[in-house]
Amino acid sequence: MACAISLALWLVLRTWPTRLTSWATPAAAEFALIAGLYSIWRLARMLPIASTDGAIDRAHDIARFEQDLHLPSELSLEHFMLQHHAVAEATTWYYASVHIPALIGFLIWMFVRHRDQYPHWRNGLVLVTLGCLIIRFIRVAPPRFLYDLGYTNLAGNYGPSVYGSDVSKGISDQFAAMPSIHVGWAAVVSFGIVMASTSKWRWVFLPHVFITTVVVAATANHWWMDGVVAVILLAGGLVLDTAVRRAAARRAALQPVETETAPEPVSA
Repeated sequence: MACAISLALWLVLRTWPTRLTSWATPAAAEFALIAGLYSIWRLARMLPIASTDGAIDRAHDIARFEQDLHLPSELSLEHFMLQHHAVAEATTWYYASVHIPALIGFLIWMFVRHRDQYPHWRNGLVLVTLGCLIIRFIRVAPPRFLYDLGYTNLAGNYGPSVYGSDVSKGISDQFAAMPSIHVGWAAVVSFGIVMASTSKWRWVFLPHVFITTVVVAATANHWWMDGVVAVILLAGGLVLDTAVRRAAARRAALQPVETETAPEPVSA
């Protein structure tokens, strides 16, 4: 609905050129684009993928791989949360409610304050989200389903829970743990602000991606590697966008410039 309204508004504004619409028209177009992409993402995440074959086994493989890398255990982090109820509740709320408002605020800020850099980070957002949607077809269970290792559903004890207690509940795909869209979007926000802004206060927003990474692991919704893969996807998307832009600029520079030739003098 938001996408359709914004698209209609854009069509109206572009036929009515004024000083105000010169700013409002691209804003309506961008809002329609982002709303449309978000709708596609929501629909894709809600599409049922019947097969869960290998999801639990892959989760065990990731757990062993992280152990081989001597990464801290998500289980110990979850146990810490269970022993500190206030922290556990704040963690589940952060997981459920921060990532989308933070991303929306970032996109608005970039569009208003750093219009020249906005397309680069918007494209990075699109590509990391696309990568997450593609990889979800490789089924991976989140830690909270590995009861044999001692994990539990933290949000089930300290809501809100966006997934529910089993695969038949919740608003999203339960076996799409790899990669973490939460971490991918948080990386867009944190790194985008640091790279675009020149204010000394930009560093205040850098911890958002690290807090999100801890939160997704502490709630047993993701493995550490889910966040790592998401950041790698974002980096690849930004590199690809930069390469395409440079190639387009080189092609534009090589285009012959048409010059007007002066008319030949008419002889008397």
